[in-house]
Amino acid sequence: MTCYDRRDLGLLLLRLGTGGALAAHGAQKLFGWFGGGGIEGTGQFMETIGYVPGRASATAAGLAEAGGGALLALGLATPAAGAAAAGAMAGAAAVHAPNGFFNQEGGYEHAATLGLTAAGLAVTGPGRLSLDHVLGHSADRDWMVVAAFAATAAAKAVVVGARSRRLRKAREGEQEALFD
Repeated sequence: MTCYDRRDLGLLLLRLGTGGALAAHGAQKLFGWFGGGGIEGTGQFMETIGYVPGRASATAAGLAEAGGGALLALGLATPAAGAAAAGAMAGAAAVHAPNGFFNQEGGYEHAATLGLTAAGLAVTGPGRLSLDHVLGHSADRDWMVVAAFAATAAAKAVVVGARSRRLRKAREGEQEALFD
């Protein structure tokens, strides 16, 4: 009998894969690594897709992805890490939703997959092969899952709602084509 079971190994793999991908995406935004735009370039892009102010939006998204991803990979503060990452991916999914589901069409498939996996890890917990376990789950309590998701949902509703209002207002006055 081993001290770790298949569930712990599976959670470790999910944490490393999801957390690593999220941390890399965040590093693109924050530092310009891996071909990313850094804060300036990402901030300019954020402005074009309705997340204003762009620099603050790039910083928030980058920190949620890089920080949430790194913490998920380590299995540390898993409820907060997973909720933060899921919130960032909800913001990305809102941008891609008009393109449908599939990624090859520019859809929200990738953002949804990362976000749902991060949320699932936050709810399930990191397993025994984690820093949370080593530290006696002091930053991984049941009530923290509810609190982290409530705070993330409230913040994301405000941010995505403001973006939607800005985009609607920008479209006001645009005349639709009478004939295709």
